[in-house]
Formats: sequence, C-alpha cells, structure tokens
Amino acid sequence: MSAVGAVSFCSGLRSCVWSLKPGMQRMSSFGLHTATRCAAKDYYEVLVLGGGTGGIAMSAWMKRRVGAGNVAVVEPSKTHYYQPLWTLVGGGAKQLAASARPMQSVIPTGVEWIKSQVVALDPDKNCVWLDNGTKVSYKYLIIALGISLHYDKIKGLPEGFNQPKIGSNYSAQTVEKTWKALQDFKEGNAIFTFPNTPVKCAGAPQKIMYLSDAYLRKTGKRSKANIMFNTSLGVIFGVKKYADALLEVIKDRDLAVNYKRNLIEVRADKQEAVFENLDRPGVTEVHQYEMLHVTPPMGPPAVLINSPVSDEKGWVDVDKETLQHKKYPNVFGIGDCTNLPTSKTAAAVAAQSAILDKTMSRVMKNELPVKKYDGYTSCPLVTGYNKVILAEFDYNAQPLETFPIDQSKERTTMYHMKADMMPLLYWNALLKGYWGGPAPVRKLMHLGLK
Repeated sequence: MSAVGAVSFCSGLRSCVWSLKPGMQRMSSFGLHTATRCAAKDYYEVLVLGGGTGGIAMSAWMKRRVGAGNVAVVEPSKTHYYQPLWTLVGGGAKQLAASARPMQSVIPTGVEWIKSQVVALDPDKNCVWLDNGTKVSYKYLIIALGISLHYDKIKGLPEGFNQPKIGSNYSAQTVEKTWKALQDFKEGNAIFTFPNTPVKCAGAPQKIMYLSDAYLRKTGKRSKANIMFNTSLGVIFGVKKYADALLEVIKDRDLAVNYKRNLIEVRADKQEAVFENLDRPGVTEVHQYEMLHVTPPMGPPAVLINSPVSDEKGWVDVDKETLQHKKYPNVFGIGDCTNLPTSKTAAAVAAQSAILDKTMSRVMKNELPVKKYDGYTSCPLVTGYNKVILAEFDYNAQPLETFPIDQSKERTTMYHMKADMMPLLYWNALLKGYWGGPAPVRKLMHLGLK
C-alpha cells in the first residue's frame, strides 16, 4: 500500500465519524414486552449488560437516542481493556498498561454504571437480577456479555501458570508471562495451541507464533527452536485466500502445523503438554516444551447457559441480519456472546454496533428493521514485528476488503494500522459510538478509483 493509500485511509476515517442528533426520542411500546416503571435507578429505557467493546459502544449510541440518565451499563470490572493489543504485548512490542483504562473513563457521560454482575435474566418480565439481589427493569435490553475463558478445562491449569515458560495472550494476568517465556527461551519446542471450542479472535493463536519466530531470529535462537502450531481445526484459517497466504508464510519460516490436535493437559512442572488426536479419539500425544502459549477453551458466560434468551448452546439467540432477539423484540445482542455465525472480533463488534443502532432506532418507532449485517469481520494477521495480512470477510467466508489492493500480502502499512492507528480509533471513536466499521471507508476508497 502506498503512502497515498495510507493518507486516503486516514481521510476516510475522518469523513466517516458519524454524528447523531442529541436528545431523547419518544418511543412506542406497541408490540413489545413492556414493564411498569420502577423507582429511580431500578428502571432504564435502555439497559446494557456488559462493559466490553460492544456494551460501551452501544451505551454511547443509545445515550444519543434516548438521552442522558436513561441508559445504564451493568459491569463489575473496574478496568476496560483493548484486548486486540495483547498479541503485541505477548510479543514484547507493546506494554500491557497501554491496553487498559479505568472503566469509569470509558463509560459515556450521562450513562449510569451499575457496578454489579448480572446473575439472571427474565425477559418475560423485562428485568434482570444482580449479584447484590437487586432487580433492574428495562424497556430495551442489549446483551453484550462477551465470552468466558475456561483455562480450568485443561488439566493442570490455571495453576500451571505459576510455573515459568508458559503464558497466554488471552488474559491480562497471563499475557506478560508469554513475553517472559519468549525472552527466556533457550532451546527446544515452542508450542502454540488452538482449542476445540469457539474462540475470540481466531487468528490470535497463530499471530504470537509468527512474532515468536521473528523474535527468535532476531536474537539468534531460531536454529535451536522447533516452532509448532497444534490446532484443533483442520485448516490454518477459514478463508481460503488468507489461508493460502499463511501457508506460504509457514513454509518459508519452517513452522510445523499439526491439525486436529487439542490441548487437554499441561504438566507445568515437567514442561509437558498433552494433546488429544481428534481424528483418533482417546489417543494422546505428549510434547516437551521450552515455551508454551495456551489459547484456552471458551464458551458463553454462565448466566446465559439455559437462559430464556439463549439457544441450546448458551449463545444469545439473535437474528443474524438485524441483531434483534428471535423471540423477544425488545432484546438485542452484540458481539462474542451471540450466535452470529461470524468470527468473534472487535472489528465485527464495530460493524454490528452501527447495524444495531439502526435496528433499535426503528424498533423504538414501531418500525421493522431494514439495515442488514452481512457478517463483516476483520482479523489483522500479524506475521512479524512490521508485517500484517489484513483479512476481512463476510458470513460466507468470502473476502470483503476495504482497500483496493491485495490484502493477502504482508504489508508494513497494515502493521502500523494495527499497532498504532486502530488503538486510537478504538478509544476515540468506536467506544464513543462514532465508528461503525469500515464500510463507509470501503465505499470512499472504491469511489476514489472511479
């Protein structure tokens, strides 16, 4: 990508920071599951569950729709993390502190922060229950509870993280251990895993492998390392265009990929990782490691399992085009906690936020949603300390690219977009409800070619 292209991208971002008219809109309740208004702070026009990317972004969108004082976010955590940065933290290119901000600082002014955890949802009565025994009612509910990590489903974890040479970029408590393990590497196997469950940012388990390869080459240790990616999947990536490019990277850098291998145990005291061969159930393999990066099994938050709002697997059951709940028309879902059949990434949440804002604006006026989400998601595949393959695709695993270039090629400009530009966009636009994904930029870029 040329410097001109990079400038065009920045100009496109500035052009596409959306501005919504402030003030409250009067809302019709016809056809919805409505609730009787409760005492102050027991009822909100819009109640948002979750203070992650989707929850904070939607609270900003909704404050502009219904006015200050009418939106609340339920979130127990005191810190908000920009988790896409953790790949670079684990590889030593960024500091963990750069990914963190106080939760209070990202919640929009005029949106109330309920510092509790939701323990039950009762959509038939339009209320939720909190861990302090409080009931909060709503007119509209947005579920943005994210995805839960289950290190404990791997025997020997999480206690194994107390030992050296093991880390995980998926947790603030373990991401710096990845960098320490990489720095301390001497000789042997460097193993990177991908679990047999849905995961957020499905490219991240291999991004750290590429960074580790680059670091070991830089420090003169690569000849002493056997780098191994053990994945439960049968392919390196779900979109063929980018998979082909990644396989070339893997071949060029002499990386070993073992498919259909699922990590089931870590013997941290012996530095052994045990994998099940998914093609031969019950058959296991034991690998000695000098460095181990664990991607944990993941699943829906406990409160959603067997909930009225969830499908049989525990994911919020929403229409894949409108993000409106399939049964409860005043309930909506966004992000990793939903059963949307697309990759779970921050980029997907950005695109979903703009769609969900349009959906809710029409539902609030007793109109049918018309704006449709196409499944857009993005995964900046970091392949080195200055290289990224920018994967963008839709529900059909077809490329849906922003730039008029071949995005399957490694590019330094895309690395800087990932490492430097996207964090700024995240904190200053996405979380403030001014950025709904790259679709407007894509249109501008391609119009510029005409």
